[in-house]
Amino acid sequence: MTNYKELGLVNSRELFRKAMEGHYAIPAFNFNNMEQLQAIVSACAETKSPVILQVSKGARNYANQTLLRYMAQGAVEYAKELGVAVPIVLHLDHGDSFELCQSCIEYGFSSVMIDGSHLPYAENIELTKKVVEYAHKYDVTVEGELGVLAGIEDEVQAEHHTYTQPEEVEDFVKNTGVDSLAISIGTSHGANKFKPEQCTRNADGILVPPPLRFDILEEVEKRIPGFPIVLHGSSSVPQDLVATINKYGGALKDAIGIPEEQLRKAASSAVCKINIDSDGRLAMTAAVREVLATKPAEFDPRKYLGPARDCLRELYKHKIINVLGSNDRIQKEC
Repeated sequence: MTNYKELGLVNSRELFRKAMEGHYAIPAFNFNNMEQLQAIVSACAETKSPVILQVSKGARNYANQTLLRYMAQGAVEYAKELGVAVPIVLHLDHGDSFELCQSCIEYGFSSVMIDGSHLPYAENIELTKKVVEYAHKYDVTVEGELGVLAGIEDEVQAEHHTYTQPEEVEDFVKNTGVDSLAISIGTSHGANKFKPEQCTRNADGILVPPPLRFDILEEVEKRIPGFPIVLHGSSSVPQDLVATINKYGGALKDAIGIPEEQLRKAASSAVCKINIDSDGRLAMTAAVREVLATKPAEFDPRKYLGPARDCLRELYKHKIINVLGSNDRIQKEC
């Protein structure tokens, strides 16, 4: 058993409290490998932002659970080396069983999500409560979910949205003891969040997706005031990155994301954690494709993974400053 405090990590409780008071959201960036981790930590150190390092079940299988533990510890030390004591949470994204959550806690995770949103309501409560009771013994924070997001992300897949029912949130929070709640208000997983027929075109001919259901968010806030809310599936799918990927041999079609101005609005509310994964994948893929296409003789992985890392770092700096508003929070509050 490795307690997350031994690795220099923190849980999400205090970070969420400060985020809600300051009307910003903590970035929750997914990672699978060293380059992604380097980009995340350097972006957060440069912007003085706290961060949640997210690991999905698939990423844990890919990277190896033991290596991940030491990578998280390395992230803490790397931030110090850069001169900033970045508060870092290691979080399981979309945990699908009690056993997976338990294993992550034993390997040093400081936060876990148990996603029972696909289950009948009573079963979701039962499973979430079981995880909470175990996690809280070790001061590990737990995220639950009500409502289902459409789209695909690793093993998580759903054909249709099921919006969160605000009348359920009070009962769910009370009977599970969760520390934060992921809700469904129109975001979705993956790079193809909407079909073209769901969108309208603006004056420039650009497809604009349907707006997020802020009415649901506002009702949830009224029912559980001061409680941390989470948004999943919040990548914006930058069209310049999509264009670069397609220019250099990619085949991304109808890749449409969540407008950043809507996410900024959400970040100023009770939403204190916003998950961004697909945008990072797009940034790295665009950079790798460009190097391999323009320098076909190149075979040194550092020569294409290095630019991919740099592109990802700049993307995350933009998200932190212009979307989430979490920049300069360490200097002011930590």
